[in-house]
Amino acid sequence: MKTNIKTIVVKLGTSVLTNGTAKLDRAHMVEIVRQCAQLQKLGHQIIVVTSGAIAAGREHLNMPDIEPTIANKQMLAAVGQGQLVREWESLFRIYGLHVGQMLLTRADLDDHARYLNARDTIKTLLKHHIIPLVNENDAVATNEIKVGDNDNLSALVALLAGADQLLLLTDQAGLFSADPRHYPDARLLSEIDVITDEIHALAGGSVSGLGTGGMTTKIESATVAHRGGVEVVIASGYRPNVIIDAANNKSVGTRFASSKCPLEARKNWIFAGSRIAGSIIVDAGAERAIIDCGSSLLAKGITGTTANFLRGDVVAITNQRGKELARGIARYQRTEIEKIKGLHSDKIEGCLGFEHGRVVIHRDDLVLL
Repeated sequence: MKTNIKTIVVKLGTSVLTNGTAKLDRAHMVEIVRQCAQLQKLGHQIIVVTSGAIAAGREHLNMPDIEPTIANKQMLAAVGQGQLVREWESLFRIYGLHVGQMLLTRADLDDHARYLNARDTIKTLLKHHIIPLVNENDAVATNEIKVGDNDNLSALVALLAGADQLLLLTDQAGLFSADPRHYPDARLLSEIDVITDEIHALAGGSVSGLGTGGMTTKIESATVAHRGGVEVVIASGYRPNVIIDAANNKSVGTRFASSKCPLEARKNWIFAGSRIAGSIIVDAGAERAIIDCGSSLLAKGITGTTANFLRGDVVAITNQRGKELARGIARYQRTEIEKIKGLHSDKIEGCLGFEHGRVVIHRDDLVLL
């Protein structure tokens, strides 16, 4: 059955690409490519977020027992990334399709201009019917600039592309009511409309231990994509025809409905694409105004700050118990906020000798969590 045309991000974990072994499972990669090619032929736009660079490098160099240091992992990633792309390129060529590689780090997403450039690259590749192959640039990324795992990276890619669906293929059939490895009677949760704290609590670890992301990171990814208006499906990468069935809205794994009120593009970046540079602590009155009344953040309700953030940085807004309430773009740097905290808005210019507006974070630049 032909569906409405979709932009679909397919995230493939290392366990799916290796079938739990130390080598790439090329027979299964062919099957994945077949499904993507079939959907592409129907007019869908496909983006592949692929893990497996380190596994490909380890296989190519015949180094199964190499010490897992950061330097060794980056060396394997540097060797394996080319091998991995070469494999994908040769397989997609069977169906007459071209691929384009994109290597991203958190630094590419923190900066709004670079975020928009990455978005434009993805959209241009799709416009020319080229399959974007996206991975984190593990060969150069440090902890400070890593997204951390390809689950969360795939959610950011889905927001960049304005995707309709994010398909997280893993070594599990979906999200269960309990850990199926320990509770045989655990049931698969097939439809989830709202991602609550209870849903987060159900997440367990990776069955295979081969990848960096377990079910916890998949729920984090689903939360980000959900807020951006993207439907998310978590399913087994070895279920027959899983990609095609998911695209055709068949019951596959666990499906998370997209938000009925998705964030606009700028707020998507604030919520998911940017690094948190610090935090602003607010009193109970400001907390109520922000959450219940949709207000901007005023200096009057601020009680403190953390970290030396600058004007234009994205900061967290927390209550006095340390709970994060929202994120937004600060109109003043930390040293200025420390001077004006607790003041009425009409006193800001008199205190600082200038003003960047009468609010510290405008409602248009603020995202509730």
